Amino acid sequence: MAVLLGILIGAGVLAAFGGLLWYVWRRTVRDTTERGSRWRRVGTVAFCTGPVLMFAALAAERGGAPFLLQQILAWPGFLWMAFALYLLLALLVGELVRLAVLRSFRARQPTDEESPLQARRGGPSLLLESLGEIEDEARRADEAGKGAQPQKSTEVTRRVFVARTVAAGAATVAAATVGYGTYGVLRGPRVKRVTVPLAKLPRAAHGLRIAVVSDIHLGPVLGEDFARRVVDTINSTQPDLIAVVGDLVDGDVEDLAPAARPLADLRARHGAYFVTGNHEYFSGADQWVEHVRDLGLHPLENARAELPYFDLAGVNDVQGEGEGEGPDFGKALGDRDRTRASVLLAHQPVVIHDAVEHGVDLQLSGHTHGGQLWPNNLVADLANPTLAGLERYGDTQLYVTRGAGAWGPPVRVGAPSDITVVELASRHA
Repeated sequence: MAVLLGILIGAGVLAAFGGLLWYVWRRTVRDTTERGSRWRRVGTVAFCTGPVLMFAALAAERGGAPFLLQQILAWPGFLWMAFALYLLLALLVGELVRLAVLRSFRARQPTDEESPLQARRGGPSLLLESLGEIEDEARRADEAGKGAQPQKSTEVTRRVFVARTVAAGAATVAAATVGYGTYGVLRGPRVKRVTVPLAKLPRAAHGLRIAVVSDIHLGPVLGEDFARRVVDTINSTQPDLIAVVGDLVDGDVEDLAPAARPLADLRARHGAYFVTGNHEYFSGADQWVEHVRDLGLHPLENARAELPYFDLAGVNDVQGEGEGEGPDFGKALGDRDRTRASVLLAHQPVVIHDAVEHGVDLQLSGHTHGGQLWPNNLVADLANPTLAGLERYGDTQLYVTRGAGAWGPPVRVGAPSDITVVELASRHA
C-alpha cells in the first residue's frame, strides 16, 4: 500500500511538473513564434534541454557519477532550475499585465463611424504601427488568400506583441534575479552578529565569541576558492571557538579533499568543532568525520567537550538514524553537571525539543538555508520550528544560521548567506 501511495504521489508530482513546463513553454515559445518557424523549433529544443540537464545534474550528484561529469552538468542544470522557477513566477504575474493590455486593446476597437486608422492612433497601437507588424500581418493574410479583415489581423498582431513583451519581460526579470542571487553566493557569506545571554554562564566567560558556520556544501559547484573565502571570513572575526554545524560537503573525500583543504587554517582559541549534517550521510559520514579530524577539527559524535566555563556538546544528524548513527542525547548530555551552562551543536533545528528535555541552554543549528530561494522559505518555515535567527523554547534558546553556501542552484534569493558570531553574555557581568 505504501509503495502504491508513493507511486501515485510521484506520478502526481511529475504531472504537475510537466503541466508547469508546458505552461512556460506555451507563453515563452508557442505564443511568441509562428507555427513551423525555425524560431519555434529552436526555442522548443532549447526549452526541453533545460529539464534534461537539471535531472541529469541531480542524478549525477546523488548517483555518485564521475566528479568531472558532475561538474559539467551542475552549472547549467542547477542554474536552469532556479531560472525556470523565477521565469514561472514572472509569467504568472505577467498574466495580469496581459489581461489588462488586451482589455485595453479591445476597448479601443473602431466603431462603425470610426476608421481603423483613427482607432489605432496613439498608445501601444502606435508602437505596433511603428514596428510595421499590423501591416505585415495583413499582407500575410492577403497572400494566403484567406480574405482576413484588417480588424482581425490587427487583433492577432496585438496578441503576438503582448505575448512577446510579457515573455521578454519575464525572462529579463528571471535572469536578473538568478544573476544577482548567484553573485550573492559566490562573493561569500557576510558576518552576522548576535548576543545571547545565558543565565548559567560565569562572569569570566562574558563576551566569549562562537563563529557558527553551516551548509557550506562543497561539491561540484562550490570548491576550494569558496572554502578559502569562508575560512578567511571566519578567521577575520577572531572567534574564541568555531562551530561547523553540518552539511559541509556534497561528495566523497576522494573528490573533495582539495576543496576542503582550507579548513585546516581555521583558528580559534578553544578550537574548531564539527557535527554531521544530513548531506554528510548522503556522501559517507564516516569518511568525512575522519577527514575533518585530519584537518584539525574536533568531531562531536554524540559527545561532549567540557570547556572552560561551559559544556559544548554535539549530536549526529537525524539522517544518521537510517544507519544506526542518529542523535543520542543521553550519550552526549545525560551525565553532565547541569549547574554548568551548555551549548549544543545540532544540524537540524527539529531536535530542539530533545534539547529542551535535556536542559540545554543554547542550541546552534543550520540546515534551513533560510529557505534559500524565495518563496521556498514559506515551505521551509512550515518544516522547521525556526527558519532563521534566535528564538526561545522554554528555558532553551535556539539559533539557526542561514548557512554559508547553497545546495543545488548556487543561488540565494531573499535568504542571504551568513557566518554568525554568537557572543555569549553572562547575566552576572
